[in-house]
Amino acid sequence: MSDRVVRAMLALAALALSACVACATGAGPEPGPSAPARGGGAPAPGATVPAAGRVGEPSVLVRNLAVPWAIAFLPGGDALVTERDSARLLRVTPHGKVSTVGVIPGVDPYGEGGLLGVAVSPSFRRDRLVYVYFSAATDNRIVRFRYSGGLIGPLDAVVTGIPRAAIHNGGRLAFGPDGMLWAATGEHAEPSLAQDRDSLGGKILRMTPAGGPAPGNPFGTLVWSYGHRNVQGMAWDGAGRMYATEFGQDRFDEINRIARGRNYGWPIIEGAGGGKYTDPELTWPPDQASPSGAAIAAGSLWVAALRGERLWQIPLRRAGAVGEPVAHFTGDYGRLREVVRAPDGSLWCTTSNRDGRGNPRPGDDTILVIPIRPR
Repeated sequence: MSDRVVRAMLALAALALSACVACATGAGPEPGPSAPARGGGAPAPGATVPAAGRVGEPSVLVRNLAVPWAIAFLPGGDALVTERDSARLLRVTPHGKVSTVGVIPGVDPYGEGGLLGVAVSPSFRRDRLVYVYFSAATDNRIVRFRYSGGLIGPLDAVVTGIPRAAIHNGGRLAFGPDGMLWAATGEHAEPSLAQDRDSLGGKILRMTPAGGPAPGNPFGTLVWSYGHRNVQGMAWDGAGRMYATEFGQDRFDEINRIARGRNYGWPIIEGAGGGKYTDPELTWPPDQASPSGAAIAAGSLWVAALRGERLWQIPLRRAGAVGEPVAHFTGDYGRLREVVRAPDGSLWCTTSNRDGRGNPRPGDDTILVIPIRPR
């Protein structure tokens, strides 16, 4: 046997031993579910797969908040943060300085309702407009105001009449890459509303900044997609593909790729069902997820998990297909509510241990800053 062959055999044996040690010790991040449901499919043979980001050690930016629900960044790098139960709108600097902008009038917190989503106008430097989604006494609504001189101006109604209840209020708000305002709603704990295209409950809505149906909407209304149970996360990749998180009931939480006019099945289907309903990209058991906020950064979709108490990383492959999910920080910080990409490329993530379903820890609730580095 030649020396070259012997060296090759020894190298292969070393690689095999290294793999066995890694398996035995459980090195590396916790893997995702062994067989998540996928609707996007695997990449084609030879397809280029973007490198997923590598997670650094989190640091606590802010402590002692009360159910921080949503984050939106202003030009310059400061963030606006909503508190669900107090109805306070906070301003947080990248150095952790917190100031109270004000209390949003008309918010009526109850159960999962209160001051929820926030979005900053893409033209903020010119128009100074900030949008919030909140639970009023009789409905959920979207309003906007001018944020000038550090003050909240008079509220201007954008959309009213979104069904509200103690649970399933949705609440995420964001401007998409098309310049339109998007909102995620829940079905008010009345599952039939999700299939009723005349209802604003259980939908993803797309509207002009003034609140009218956006051009190109499939039904001539605010509705972009329907058949949703309770959506609390929306994110777009660089190609404009939209992903949304959705709370399941007993069997499957979902990541969906959202497309114009599609029916996502609730309450007829939970998880994958095929046929006329659009299947999720992947699913989890609710005890591993209860997914809320979502963000895209460094080639991955990042999802904050409440009941699952972890940050999920889902690599995004060519043509928008999803890779194997990986869990980070399981149980380290408790319930995670929001995750957003900051202007410097890091992730800001909020805990939600004071929301009535968690176990508050000293300093809760917090904003975490998580460095993300390309591989």
